[in-house]
Amino acid sequence: MNRLAGKRVLITGASAGIGEACARYFAAHGAHLLLSARRLERVRALADSISQEHGVEAHAHALDVTDREAVLAYVDGLTAEGLFVDILINNAGKAKGLDKLQDGSIDHWDEMIDTNIKGLLYMTRAVLPQMIERDSGHVINIGSIAGRWVYPKGAVYNATKFAVKALSEAMNIDLLGTRIRVSSVDPGLAETEFSEVRFDGDSDRAKSVYSDTVPLQPEDIADACVYVANAPPHVDIFNLVMMPTVQRYPGYMDRTGA
Repeated sequence: MNRLAGKRVLITGASAGIGEACARYFAAHGAHLLLSARRLERVRALADSISQEHGVEAHAHALDVTDREAVLAYVDGLTAEGLFVDILINNAGKAKGLDKLQDGSIDHWDEMIDTNIKGLLYMTRAVLPQMIERDSGHVINIGSIAGRWVYPKGAVYNATKFAVKALSEAMNIDLLGTRIRVSSVDPGLAETEFSEVRFDGDSDRAKSVYSDTVPLQPEDIADACVYVANAPPHVDIFNLVMMPTVQRYPGYMDRTGA
């Protein structure tokens, strides 16, 4: 059963990767879209393409989720236009660097904390009151297996994704007594722009992360988000953990049978 047709889905970080794939998958189920990202040209082109292909509404907006005032103004503007959010997908996030804590870049730490934690909080804080007023809504946070198991040289990124897990669980408690659901979707190794961003555009190093293996694709994660969002209203999927079949733990990867 398709319960998504006519719903309005706000996706952050929608210009590429998981965010773009989510936009396409939700639109294929008849959902209307509010797409935001820092790269306006890309997200605008995506919105136009999706509208033409699926006949749904798709609005594009330039947004940096780390800018608190911009987030509040964006959501206030949507509300003023009567564009209420049924499903919020907090997808915007990043990893920067791969270093031992004692060697890490504080600038990288700030970027990850500001985007992965504070950006998620800003957006959720802006959207939740209208969901509570309507007693309807669903928040889906894109987490990571890094928020469940730490790995070498990933301390601060791990910490930000552990925070996403904690926030998702705590939000569910805070929303007890409402019909609003909160879920997190936590993927393992996935081939997106993630590694290229982590290594500051070093494409060769980024490609080595996925070499001789079969990682998740953005479409796999989008499919999981649709599954979570499409669950019956009385079902709240708190957490969905997924990895490629060749991975069974952050540090355990089969690179022989790819």
